[in-house]
Amino acid sequence: MTATEAIAAFKNRTLSPVELLKAIIARCEQLQPKVNALTYTYFDRALEQAKAAEAQYTRRGGEPRPLEGVTVAIKDFHPVKDEISTYGSKIYRDYRPDHTAPTVQRLLDAGAIMHCRTTTPEFAHTGVTASPLWGITRNPWNLEHTPGGSSSGSGAAVAARMCHAAIGSQTGGSTIRPASYCGIVGMKPSFGRISRYGMLPLAPSLDHVGIFARSATDAAAMLEAMAGEDPRDPASRVVVAGDYIHAAAAPERPPRIALMPKAFDDCATEETRSAVARAVARLADAGARIESVEEPASLDYVTANILLQLCAEAAEVHRERFAQKKDQYGPKIREFVERGLDTPAWEYIRALEMQRRFRRETDRVLARFDVILTPATPAPAPAGIESTGDPSFNLPWSLSGHPVVSLPCALAPSGLPVSIQLTGAAFEEGRLLSIARWCEEIFKFDALPPAAPL
Repeated sequence: MTATEAIAAFKNRTLSPVELLKAIIARCEQLQPKVNALTYTYFDRALEQAKAAEAQYTRRGGEPRPLEGVTVAIKDFHPVKDEISTYGSKIYRDYRPDHTAPTVQRLLDAGAIMHCRTTTPEFAHTGVTASPLWGITRNPWNLEHTPGGSSSGSGAAVAARMCHAAIGSQTGGSTIRPASYCGIVGMKPSFGRISRYGMLPLAPSLDHVGIFARSATDAAAMLEAMAGEDPRDPASRVVVAGDYIHAAAAPERPPRIALMPKAFDDCATEETRSAVARAVARLADAGARIESVEEPASLDYVTANILLQLCAEAAEVHRERFAQKKDQYGPKIREFVERGLDTPAWEYIRALEMQRRFRRETDRVLARFDVILTPATPAPAPAGIESTGDPSFNLPWSLSGHPVVSLPCALAPSGLPVSIQLTGAAFEEGRLLSIARWCEEIFKFDALPPAAPL
């Protein structure tokens, strides 16, 4: 069941939250040795929460909260008070924070059950899948292929049905890429839509909270629980959150969709191009108005720009800790920090101006279209479990801060999922989710990962 379906079954009393949680726990115990998506589990406490949720659904006059009884996995990058929060690093192997990130607290307040934490590479660095603490996370579609990263465990856990939904983060492509590789729905809201307070930053001008789900409606429910202003996060915007659950219905008219084939399709593999072209044709047949457009001129500079910002800001975040504990950093994150320490201020300032320019140019495209549609990744999940794959198709929208939803649309000949990503106007997540739901109904993707059979 999706989260939405489970809630409906709870309300109809055809399913108990306790029964469902017990099945999910059994599944976690069955698949964790193969997939290795989890760090810590809280099954006993979760069962108590499920009993309380069941009472809310069965008590006369009870008022279940929006996510009452739904299981949500938390990336080990979002701190939870008094629970070990490692950020994937040996440095934090015994760290117990004195606060809970608002991302987590808002989900708990909405009735979600946190039954597990999920793996992440060291400090959410996307260069390698393996965590020095937890080892390698594997893709449920093929255990010899990467699940993507850095939200490796969140993507794999949702795909393997070890939870209903999960949260992660995205600085470059750490939500949309693993969601695509794992054949599930991924969402990166607008920059500033969800508070990042309490998270250890990677690059503050790029960091987003990410959502993993199995439907656009589930992603909407997750966003509705977490969205909102937080003065403790300097990037948080004073923008009223919407009724995303209600918005995740078919739009009143077929959407206007912009394609950027030169920048994206031409850089994708043949199996990805073919699958996305078939998906686009189905959307056109259903009435979508689709047009190819020139990509923003500044798109050519995105990869170099985001790498420079990431290194410079990671150096600032880690500067004092790195000076004291350099030998405890892995080689990839160490390389990033050292590169950032050598970055001249003028280069960083120029990168920020390029970021603003690219955001403005993207806004101009989205003033004429509802969404920009591109492949979510250049190729399906690559073989080999050392790398998290190519984030190049995700970097532009992390840099610009526009909201993105990825949807699986087909299986490649290799049997691995292929996804599209839809980019919408800033802080228009309701419209974006509505369009995502419309596309989802057309694709009707319902394949299951063979390495995690039900």
